[in-house]
Amino acid sequence: MSEYHIPVMLNECLEGLTIRPDGTYVDVTFGGGGHSRAILERLGDKGHLYSFDQDPDAEGNIREAKNFTFVRSNFRYLKNWMRYYGVKQIDGLLADLGVSSHHLDDASRGFAFRLDAPLDMRMNTRAGQTAADVIANSDEETLAKILTLYGELRQSRRMASAIVKARQQSPIATTGDLQKVLLPYIDPRAQKKELAQAFQALRIEVNHEMQALEEMLQGAIDCLAPGGRLVVMTYHSLEDRIVKNVIRSGHADGKIVQDFYGRVIAPLKAVNNKPIMADEAEQEQNPRSRSAKLRIATKIEQP
Repeated sequence: MSEYHIPVMLNECLEGLTIRPDGTYVDVTFGGGGHSRAILERLGDKGHLYSFDQDPDAEGNIREAKNFTFVRSNFRYLKNWMRYYGVKQIDGLLADLGVSSHHLDDASRGFAFRLDAPLDMRMNTRAGQTAADVIANSDEETLAKILTLYGELRQSRRMASAIVKARQQSPIATTGDLQKVLLPYIDPRAQKKELAQAFQALRIEVNHEMQALEEMLQGAIDCLAPGGRLVVMTYHSLEDRIVKNVIRSGHADGKIVQDFYGRVIAPLKAVNNKPIMADEAEQEQNPRSRSAKLRIATKIEQP
């Protein structure tokens, strides 16, 4: 059996968190548990790790430990769960965003265009609309917007029109069905890239990923102790833009707020002004790391 998920830039993430043995940390993307296990190895009896995942498959990777709590939930509810567990402040938070290698390799989940499967794409298979539902129920304008905003596809309007016409003949229920509809509007020289962008767009819409990310980051700002670390790994420009904006200004849209003296009011300070990229050796060993960007920030002590 292949490994569920190989953690990307593991050492860089751990260094970014500056883990204290007695600290309280959160891994909001548990997945295969690789990052979480490494954090736990650095915690003492007085330290604690809370790890989030909404995917039932991830629960098979849980390892029992007195200083570990698994939270079966979307990370957008971070602040609510910390309040539930009586955690007033955390010393660091790690988020490894995007889809895991497990999701891409499991045909039944419908995340990958290279595997013919039902169009599901839900991170939480217990609730919500599937990608097939979105395709069946969204009007042409909405589909075009999804493909433009989340897939950044030039032929998004023509693709949306083709989807609406095709579904009138028969349901678009599998990844193969969707490919057949999209291929005439995809550049043959960039077929894999553009198909991946289209599938990415649907996945983001199905899981409300941008909204969840914004809510999680705001929750992280509220939960972090002064000096606490925010460590976030992104895999596409949409995620990275939001993370960069929040670190720079405290707001997902990048809006700058200044005080009476013209000083920027922001709750975070970037530790690395430019994102950290995986080295050549890791990119060779783990293809997923090639598009990864790691940003690290620290919570500023408020006056």
